[in-house]
Amino acid sequence: MRIVAATNNKDKINEIRKVLENSKIELLTLENINFIDEIIEDGDTLEENAIKKTLTIFDFAGIQCFADDTGLFVDLLNGLPGVHSARFAGDKASYADNVEKLIKELSLCSSNEKWQAHFRTVIAYVDNNRSLKLFEGITEGYIIRKPYGKGGFGYDPVFEVENTGRTYAEMGLEEKNSVSHRGKTLRSFLSYLRGVAQPG
Repeated sequence: MRIVAATNNKDKINEIRKVLENSKIELLTLENINFIDEIIEDGDTLEENAIKKTLTIFDFAGIQCFADDTGLFVDLLNGLPGVHSARFAGDKASYADNVEKLIKELSLCSSNEKWQAHFRTVIAYVDNNRSLKLFEGITEGYIIRKPYGKGGFGYDPVFEVENTGRTYAEMGLEEKNSVSHRGKTLRSFLSYLRGVAQPG
């Protein structure tokens, strides 16, 4: 089975490859299909963004594909940064810029040492008949004031997974995938793919 992952984020690709490594799925990237345009993620929800990305790539390549959109939802900030997580500090923001803005916003609101939050991932999958299916994964945790760990990406150094006392960035890739929002979603997606086992 050949399937396109509709993302240019190499960190996401690494996590996806790890989950799929023992499957019989040939993972193609946007580079493999020569897609060089930017897909503007202007949806109001994770679902809208994921669907837009995967339909855009399917219409371009005609190959079954999937896209994820992920958001960090912080209770104290009424769900922000949410769907805007990747661009919280601006369209060209780095991972560090986003983390810095998040901690600043939270510190202005509260003197707590950590704040309740959760990560949520939505995967939109389009099969060879252009039929659409959605998958979801959520991991509860906390935002902490100071980054810990050297692994991961994005908000991983300040996201402490509930009941572990450790951030994503303190975990190896395999351990992170076992508890993370994206790992949960990918395993649900992989289970579905194994059930349908579409050729192509």
